[in-house]
Amino acid sequence: MCVAIIGKVIEVHERTATVELKGSRLNATSGILPVSVGDNVLVHAGCILQKVDDNYVDELEELRAEIF
Repeated sequence: MCVAIIGKVIEVHERTATVELKGSRLNATSGILPVSVGDNVLVHAGCILQKVDDNYVDELEELRAEIF
């Protein structure tokens, strides 16, 4: 099973971005997806898959709380 994790972009570099994931920081490849500081993103295997809005983040957090 593959799981993508939601994080917030805190720094943008040339082809990577520093993403904060539940208190940890990760340098993720942004590649073809332009991101900005403050964007919520889904990250899997060190790659940013997509940007997500605040409502989606809230929904996923509610689901995660029910599961765990």
